[in-house]
Amino acid sequence: MNPLIAFLLGVVEGLTEYLPVSSTGHLILAGHALGATGEGVEAFDVVIQLGAVLAVVVHYRALLATRLKGLFVRDPVALRLLGGIAIAFVPMAVVGLLFRKTIKAHLFGPVPVAIALVVGGVVMIVLERVRRAKKIEGVSGLEKVTWKQALAIGVGQCLALFPGASRSMSTILAGQLAGLSTGTAAEFSFLLALPTLGAATVYEGYKSRHELASGVGTLNVAIGFVVSFFVAWAVIAAFLRYLQRRGLEPFGYYRIVLGILVFVVLAR
Repeated sequence: MNPLIAFLLGVVEGLTEYLPVSSTGHLILAGHALGATGEGVEAFDVVIQLGAVLAVVVHYRALLATRLKGLFVRDPVALRLLGGIAIAFVPMAVVGLLFRKTIKAHLFGPVPVAIALVVGGVVMIVLERVRRAKKIEGVSGLEKVTWKQALAIGVGQCLALFPGASRSMSTILAGQLAGLSTGTAAEFSFLLALPTLGAATVYEGYKSRHELASGVGTLNVAIGFVVSFFVAWAVIAAFLRYLQRRGLEPFGYYRIVLGILVFVVLAR
């Protein structure tokens, strides 16, 4: 690990964390391409997600401030949103703790990532076309997300433990299937990233602190964190605007093409 690699991986994290293309998958592929592999790099990939988490806090600072104030006066809308995020967080927390070591040991490689990219891309394209054909819009507004819908999103988020599946894709698709509009599902997904990625970052940072210190270095972690924050902040607003115009289908094609390219490169 050196500052240039840390910078490049920070850019990759910021660009892909909230897009339905899998930040973990891209970081694994980028790491292999740059010759940056090992336990320290894997921990680095998780820890710099905190930059993307803070980008959500900054982007939604007005909404979060309003809802936080609402909690103190027991505002039903604020309580409903907090409860929904808490419910959606639980499945990932449980499954992640149970299978973290197994996933890192067997799935953190180019082949599993390529498979997940292609499969996820096909699912996205099919679902988007079905929604368009049936003219399904879904319910709009974070205040209208029910706890049942939140649980469905939380269960869907567990699929993101498979590198290449994408947390953003899994949660947005789950939200759509639960009856939410694409935009609302995406916004709920962004807010759900706060406890999900925040907890993963703290846990991984503590568990792998020695590998980070010896194999990566504090300066490189700081570079990756700062770069991922600014890039992710720029991506969030642009992605939401893009969803309103084009939907998820273009990202499905991108995933398929990238997955096929990985297979081609590995076959050489």
